[in-house]
Amino acid sequence: MKVLVLNSGSSSIKYQFFDTETKIELAKGMVERIGMNSAVLTHTPHGKEKIKIVGEILDHSIAIEYVIAVLLSKNHGVIKDKAEIDAVGHRVVHGGETFSGSVLITDHVMKALKDNIELAPLHNPPNIKGIEACKKHLPSTPQCGVFDTAFHVGMPAKAYLYGIPYELYKKYKIRRYGFHGTSHRYVSQRAADLLGRPYEELKIVTAHLGNGCSMAAIDRGHSVDTTMGFTPLEGLIMGTRVGDIDPSTILYIMGKEELTISEANTLLNKHSGLIGLSGESSDMREIETAVLEGNKRAQNAFDVFCYRIRKYAGAYAAAMGGIDALVFTGGIGENSEMVRRTVCENMNFLGIELDVELNNSRPKGEVLLSKGSVSVFKIPTNEELVIALDTEKIVQEQLSELAKDTE
Repeated sequence: MKVLVLNSGSSSIKYQFFDTETKIELAKGMVERIGMNSAVLTHTPHGKEKIKIVGEILDHSIAIEYVIAVLLSKNHGVIKDKAEIDAVGHRVVHGGETFSGSVLITDHVMKALKDNIELAPLHNPPNIKGIEACKKHLPSTPQCGVFDTAFHVGMPAKAYLYGIPYELYKKYKIRRYGFHGTSHRYVSQRAADLLGRPYEELKIVTAHLGNGCSMAAIDRGHSVDTTMGFTPLEGLIMGTRVGDIDPSTILYIMGKEELTISEANTLLNKHSGLIGLSGESSDMREIETAVLEGNKRAQNAFDVFCYRIRKYAGAYAAAMGGIDALVFTGGIGENSEMVRRTVCENMNFLGIELDVELNNSRPKGEVLLSKGSVSVFKIPTNEELVIALDTEKIVQEQLSELAKDTE
């Protein structure tokens, strides 16, 4: 099956086009600056050079039209007819408590997505625009929604409830949701595959470390806790996000600085984390360079970042009653040997012992980096492939049901 995977943002759409039988990425690209005269589409067909197209792309509908056109292009395309697009899989950030797995998009699902907009006001609206654009240009093509939150929906109440009046949870659905679910699911399953052991028998801690960062405790195939909460702001220190903080601190700062709710939101999401602590950058590569140059603020930011990861790894091992594997993924997790080394220092008591020489050699791909009783992996994530395979499974199930109905 050939599946087009879309990740629609407010002014951009990332896409990848998969052949799910071979798991080959036939093409990938991105439309940026949607709504502007100088919008840009970059497109890379499998085994060919990247191309760039600049044009007027005023909305998501026109952006999808461009994507379909370049997939059909005589010189740069990978299909001859848009009917070859068998299905479309959408990354949807927030499914609330409504969705515990990926779903075929129907009118009922669309209503639920719109009902959940208040839980993800920056993300769900563009996700919905992407779906509606595909309905317009690919009206007979099945579409599926794959939710960042779905993998974590089965967390026990002791992990997802906050210490607020229960009535507020019931009224406003204020609880821990967690995000990066497709990434945590993918790399934990790959870890089980690499260990050659049943996924349902393992206790795995995954660390998705990029500009946004989260960790998850995966006990025998189920997410039982995760660091991100009601929004992607909670948990680890991130590029520009504050992570865990005493709620009173926010009220105190708002009073002292006379900030509005909107200004406080911007402070916590855009000007905190690594950039706020270091004063240098939100990019870990630049933080590490500053550390090596003796920059004390950068050192503080780096130390807080790594300490928080190590603390959660220990907490999740305690929560699950053990740990079989620790997995690093995401841009930082995959590429920073300095972060991996620092996180794993003094973790021998848990059985975590990094092969420092191998780690420092910057090995590529999926690698076992440990020599202790707990396996430490570096595994590149592939959220888009998860979305494509989920979409294939759902569409095939639908076709099977239709076939039964016609018998």
